[in-house]
Amino acid sequence: MKNYKYLLITIFGFLTLQTFAQQKPKPLTEEDFYEIKTITIPEGIKLEIGGVAPMPDGRVAVCTRRGEIWIIENPYMPDGTQPSYTLYASGLHESLGLAYREGSFYCTQRGELTKLTDTDGDDKADIYESFANWDVSGNYHEYSYGPVFDKNGDMYLTFNVAWVGYGEGKLAKWRGWLVKIKKDGTLEPIATGLRSPAGFTVNSNGDVLYGENQGDWVGSGRVTHLEKGDFAGNAGGLSWTKEPESPLKPTTVKDIPDTGEPMFEAAKKMKSLKLPAVWFPHALMGISTADVIEDQTGGKFGPFQGQYFVYDQGQSKAMRMTLEKVNGKYQGACYPFREGFQSGTLRARWGNDGSMFVGQTSRGWGSTGKDLFGLQRLVWNGRTPFEMKNVSARPDGFEIEFTQPISRKSAENFDSYELKSFIYKYQHQYGSPIINQEVTPLRGIIVSEDRTKVRLVLDNIRQGYIHQVMASGIVNDEGQSLLHDISYYTLNEIPTGDLAKVPLRTITPASTSTKEIKGSLKKEKIGAIKDIIVNSKEVAVLLKKHACLACHAEANKVVGPAYTDIAKRNYTNEQILELVYRPKPENWPDYATEMAPMSHVPKTDVLKIAAWINTLGKKGKVDLNKIENRD
Repeated sequence: MKNYKYLLITIFGFLTLQTFAQQKPKPLTEEDFYEIKTITIPEGIKLEIGGVAPMPDGRVAVCTRRGEIWIIENPYMPDGTQPSYTLYASGLHESLGLAYREGSFYCTQRGELTKLTDTDGDDKADIYESFANWDVSGNYHEYSYGPVFDKNGDMYLTFNVAWVGYGEGKLAKWRGWLVKIKKDGTLEPIATGLRSPAGFTVNSNGDVLYGENQGDWVGSGRVTHLEKGDFAGNAGGLSWTKEPESPLKPTTVKDIPDTGEPMFEAAKKMKSLKLPAVWFPHALMGISTADVIEDQTGGKFGPFQGQYFVYDQGQSKAMRMTLEKVNGKYQGACYPFREGFQSGTLRARWGNDGSMFVGQTSRGWGSTGKDLFGLQRLVWNGRTPFEMKNVSARPDGFEIEFTQPISRKSAENFDSYELKSFIYKYQHQYGSPIINQEVTPLRGIIVSEDRTKVRLVLDNIRQGYIHQVMASGIVNDEGQSLLHDISYYTLNEIPTGDLAKVPLRTITPASTSTKEIKGSLKKEKIGAIKDIIVNSKEVAVLLKKHACLACHAEANKVVGPAYTDIAKRNYTNEQILELVYRPKPENWPDYATEMAPMSHVPKTDVLKIAAWINTLGKKGKVDLNKIENRD
């Protein structure tokens, strides 16, 4: 009887554990769906990749910042076999783009588009032809990217604008422009206002989409649809609007509304100013937008056919982007996708099997990836991740489509969502803080019959703003949470149509965080905050929450200085707060990427982080569980 009693207890305990395991499934990671496979690079080859060109026979060619083109045999490495490398060409000048077409390579150098051809089949270029060329000034920031072919066989290139204060003499013509190189080699200027357009694509509709980096006139990273005659916002290329070939009428920096208002408002005053299709909020999504690539694999890369993958060089990661046209204009959302690449992810191209080759370099540009260069392949393993597949605009809010059916109970819970909107300043200064941030109260929820869509009826959607759509409470039928629970939708146009027919809840202080946020903002204005108590675990949460780790690490240089190096400056907590809100790049002249103002981060959180920074290197002197603010 005694043994029987123990047996019942054991069975009950086992069933209880099984039930708990079913209720709390193990969290899945990006690696469970998309694997990063590293392609071996022989010792002695510095593969600082600027361009990637898959070949029809399965080989892959890459060009490097050092001016070389390599052909890689066996890049897919089946059964672990090693690839082999052949030097196809050398002596080029900072090659940052490569394409293969009809037996020849087209490589973009700093001042020339070069056509290279192997005439005798030994995998070495025999003919170097100057297909098109343009002026150079010696300014280090005048990078050239491309080519990207369109369906007619013409090629597009993008030119970095010069960095003011570097280089001397007359700056080069057409810098800051998107240009077309026709089949006869002539150059046609298309659009200007580009700052650092490292990545761009011609999509399946024939439209050019380019990725931009934060900087002067650019509050945050973004992707913009460029048409002939567009001005994308940076003033550097306006010098050439006076040229007879320019599709824009003569324009100068004096014509730009440099008021610090949102770009949407500035565009009302400057009709040629083109709004981004999608903003990538700085540090929250990325810090240095790189390549843009459309998924036309026919489902070989997962459930995202027709969507886009946007790489970030500084954060060594891939993001995802969806687009729609509203009132004839592109707009859409961005989402996290895959982190963990070995170096700065600059270039991406589809392989013959539907996987993605990712060329990488950190030389000259810092990145979270630890290696100076690398070549990796991103491969889908056939499992469908539980994601927000698409977010689209509605007249009174947004609709989220999911990759799997969702739990109706979780979807109808108002607490499953967090929504707010914000934007950046349009100004000549470098970057911008987040401004005009507001909570967007949720008024109603409609779950589709098949449980794959949720329509969110909002109290206040704002045209021209970025809308954060977070769905952290959503689970699927197995109780699994979303792999990524956040997206950012750029609402340039509010669609017309019928409003949702659903009972709307009354917004009260108890049902929204608006009151809490306003109260928090009020407290921030009181003045000095005394007796900050913080511990290392709490700081770790804050560093992740506010995306500080995107650019900084405790002891290692990433994009920005290590926290231990900041601690050596002996700033007070209040000085660190001031520098977070109003960065001074001149304090860190050895770092190429300037820090953006982060004044949207609550003062209390910054002071806790500052207090933690000031304990680094002082082991035994300071108790991390009780740090007082010296105010």
